[in-house]
Amino acid sequence: MQAAKAVQAMDWQAVCDRADLIANSGVVVWLDGDQVAVFYLPDAGEGRVLHAIDNHDPRSGANVLGRGIVGYLQGELVVAAPLYKQHYCFSDGRCLEAPEQGIRVWPVRFNGDRVEIGRV
Repeated sequence: MQAAKAVQAMDWQAVCDRADLIANSGVVVWLDGDQVAVFYLPDAGEGRVLHAIDNHDPRSGANVLGRGIVGYLQGELVVAAPLYKQHYCFSDGRCLEAPEQGIRVWPVRFNGDRVEIGRV
């Protein structure tokens, strides 16, 4: 008999409204002491229009990823950090140039016109 896996419920926190977002760009929100960059990418063609990542750039130490440039590199949807231009994948937070510099990726969704970030 296999042990049952514990299922943790996702706790969703409203952080802003749809009207606060800028298409194909990032905005930074505050979530329990963390700066989270929320990107609204309606034209990315990935099936997901919202992405949320840490705003903190581990290489520079600055909170700037929300101002990064979005694009594709090596087949991955990424954000380029503004200072040193390393590329972070929206899918899993890994840095293409230096995997040891990965960032956190947050679950994010629309709930009506509210933008919510998930916490486990």
